[in-house]
Amino acid sequence: MLADVGHIIVVDDDPSLRQMVTRYLEDHNVPTKTASTKAELNRHFGGSVPSLIILDLRLGQEDGLDLLREIRSHSNVPVIIITGHRVDDTDRIIGLELGADDYILKPFNLRELLARVRAVLRRQEIGRVARAQDPERGGYRFDGWMLERRGRRLVDPNAIPVSLSKGEYALLLAFLEAPQRALTREHLLQATRVHEDIFDKSIDVQVLRLRRKLEIDPSVPRMIRTERGIGYIFAVPVEPF
Repeated sequence: MLADVGHIIVVDDDPSLRQMVTRYLEDHNVPTKTASTKAELNRHFGGSVPSLIILDLRLGQEDGLDLLREIRSHSNVPVIIITGHRVDDTDRIIGLELGADDYILKPFNLRELLARVRAVLRRQEIGRVARAQDPERGGYRFDGWMLERRGRRLVDPNAIPVSLSKGEYALLLAFLEAPQRALTREHLLQATRVHEDIFDKSIDVQVLRLRRKLEIDPSVPRMIRTERGIGYIFAVPVEPF
């Protein structure tokens, strides 16, 4: 299965660890590239998109959590974070909240790392196959609301259907597919461009319309919050079904 998923990227500022992990993964038929800084990782993204990123949260002068946050602002590529042992598990918890798919603690066993890589890639492949077979299957629950993909049906906490335009549905779906992650305006605009009959180029106007349907008080939004200098974040937990 792994032979067909493309390459992964190991992001770590320790050259000996990068070399050790890369050698082990490639010995097990996992094509691997490396990066030691944010700039090097961004150059990799300028080419083919990786299938997975292994990210050490301690990157010398750079903050791995900030880098994870930036990755999640423009990509849903799976990320496994590497963290050190801490009594309060702060890095691990924050990393998972920011959208990491799995984690491993230092010092780690290379065989366990490979198993986690394979497990994450396997979940991704299962999801791709399911979406290809039935792209409208399932849906999402959030804060008492429910969105059914089949029929594009939105129901409020009182079980009352709420109508959505095609643009509002596409925007809400983009948020629900990446909850609690800061999404740029460009990312959200691209998510709604798939609908040819949407002419409004301002993502802020589309967000305002969606807030009016979801928020108790649209002027003080609780679900769709503005992230200054970035875009928006869907701030409540989301449960796919």
